[in-house]
Amino acid sequence: MSTDRIEKEVLLRAPLDRIWRAISEAEEFGRWFGVRFDGPFVAGTTVTGAMTPTAVDDTVAKAQESYAGQADAWQIVAVEPLRRLAFRWHPYAVEPGADYSQEPTTLVEFTLTETDDGVLLRIVESGFDAIPAERRASAFEANKQGWAAQTDLVRKYLALDEKV
Repeated sequence: MSTDRIEKEVLLRAPLDRIWRAISEAEEFGRWFGVRFDGPFVAGTTVTGAMTPTAVDDTVAKAQESYAGQADAWQIVAVEPLRRLAFRWHPYAVEPGADYSQEPTTLVEFTLTETDDGVLLRIVESGFDAIPAERRASAFEANKQGWAAQTDLVRKYLALDEKV
């Protein structure tokens, strides 16, 4: 089992363009993920994301309240329409007052693949082996659990469209 990368997949039953908007438009991404951004996702730019409770699951939102307001820079690496969004961030950067700016970042990639049954969203976060040893295990475990929850949140977010 690798401790350098986390891989999660979820099969989504929504149109590809709808799923793409949910992951590539900063405002929509923030609603389900639980973060407020200060700008759009544009390759080669950096946005600041401040944690805020998700809008799609009250139980998760309550758990996220303890991190509300904590912010980190997200370096947008790639925005490849209908296929891939990639960014770099500081994993599990939640310690109040801690300065993570000198630490290495991990790479998070969202890729979409159309299948006969829907659209497969694959999330891969890699680069944990470069994180300082004193934070590496906790960052890996927290994000491993976090990505499992986020695959459920994006699915719930997209299901909201079906009810409208």
